[in-house]
Amino acid sequence: MRVAIISMHTSPLEQPGTGDAGGMNVYVHATARELARKGVQVDVYTRATRPSQGEVVHVEDNYAVVNVVAGPYEGLAKEELSTQLAAFTGGVLAHARCEGLSYDLIHSHYWLSGQVGWLLRDLWGVPQVHTAHTLAAVKNLSRSAGDTAESEARRICEQQIVDNADCLVVNTEEEARDLMSHYDAQGRDIAVVSPGADTELYTPGTDRNTERARRELGVPMQAKVVAFVGRLQEFKGPQVLIRAAAEMVAERPDRPLRVLVCGGASGARATTEQYHRLAEELGAAGVVRFLDPRPPEELVGIYRAADVVAVPSYNESFGLVALEAQASGTPVVAARVGGLPYAVADGETGLLVDGHDPADWARTLGELLDDDERRIRMGEAAVGHAAEFSWAASAAALLDVYRPLVNRGVPDCQERNAAG
Repeated sequence: MRVAIISMHTSPLEQPGTGDAGGMNVYVHATARELARKGVQVDVYTRATRPSQGEVVHVEDNYAVVNVVAGPYEGLAKEELSTQLAAFTGGVLAHARCEGLSYDLIHSHYWLSGQVGWLLRDLWGVPQVHTAHTLAAVKNLSRSAGDTAESEARRICEQQIVDNADCLVVNTEEEARDLMSHYDAQGRDIAVVSPGADTELYTPGTDRNTERARRELGVPMQAKVVAFVGRLQEFKGPQVLIRAAAEMVAERPDRPLRVLVCGGASGARATTEQYHRLAEELGAAGVVRFLDPRPPEELVGIYRAADVVAVPSYNESFGLVALEAQASGTPVVAARVGGLPYAVADGETGLLVDGHDPADWARTLGELLDDDERRIRMGEAAVGHAAEFSWAASAAALLDVYRPLVNRGVPDCQERNAAG
């Protein structure tokens, strides 16, 4: 089986936590790698962002990333990439034609890629599987007061993909319900495939591992450490954690609190200055430390150095950071939104917070930081919980989705019209 994975707006090889790279990059890379290890030939098509990338990167056996030139390498925001859909699709078609490649199935990720996949589906006559990762209607309902609304144009494009893709893959039952309630997806083929975590990399550290991780980060061993990992954007909620940190300092100035905020600006033109300024204005600059995004082999050290990992997002289709932290033996305090209640076992491997009131977050984080016995117990349970999710299992579940679609093929236009 040969699969074309479409990830137009961001490459699986980019560093998560910077620009437009995040959990979706981890998902695409991890599932592509595991599918390849199961004998599937995988080509991931993404938009080139640097001339030095080369057209094809052979990641490992059966897994290649194809960098398609579509528009300027730099300067286009994600919201402007819809202007390059024709150029990108043309580049995918040209590469496949020149290399003599034919595909059995297309798997598109995010709405921009879904539009490309929809066209390729009809041109190649092969089924399209689509994973949204985020949905405009859901984001607009859950966004913070300071966040920009998603456009109606995006919502329309998503609706077209829902109406035409052969199968919609979602992370949770909650996401399936969102598709049905906001995109009239009743009767569509929807498959729930849980994401995973790299449980060989993200493992609980020994006391020595934790001590080394804190020493490398310049964090005292006696400190109570909360970590945030992700892109610095309103939707991910770093401002909630910074405000909560300020309240925790005001309430308990004797607590040796440290808050590590690990991530970069989100988008082509964004900066992180507003979050640095917020910490200073609230008097929390002494406890909040901003760290550049880290590759996975270094990120595990941040998880191990933390007593708690905070995920104050306004929505997550799942929440890979929460799963990675738990695999590393660290309990998670997360917002009770989207897929996070699936990723975190409330009261067992962490705590879920209703809403984004900084006072509620300060109280929940403070109580867990001050209760060593409970926190250690949750960290131990978190490892077992995370072990239930693996990328190998995710890839196997995707193959269970792919095979019947490939065997069935794509109905012709007459059959589709009669069915629709």
